[in-house]
Amino acid sequence: MKIIKLALVVIAFSMTFSALALTLTNAKSQGLVGETESGYLALVTSNPQAQALIKSVNAKRKSKYAQLAKKNNLSLSQVETLAGQKAVAKTASGHFIKVNGQWIKK
Repeated sequence: MKIIKLALVVIAFSMTFSALALTLTNAKSQGLVGETESGYLALVTSNPQAQALIKSVNAKRKSKYAQLAKKNNLSLSQVETLAGQKAVAKTASGHFIKVNGQWIKK
């Protein structure tokens, strides 16, 4: 019986932790992260969860950019620049973008 109760506590804790995990949408809405012209996210406000999120998202983006560069016979930097322009243009009002080294609320 104790094992079942312990298992339920562990499961409940796991569900609570995942519910508290920071999503990209939440991080942008809270002003923690923003889009840059380089095609990657950057930290607007210091936050360990946001930093971990940025690291994960940017790694996935870089992988995708490399695939696109190879497929379209472009350099990685060309794809990053194009993706950055698109991301900045598509950023929702009230979220941050970094233009010429400065954070701006769109």
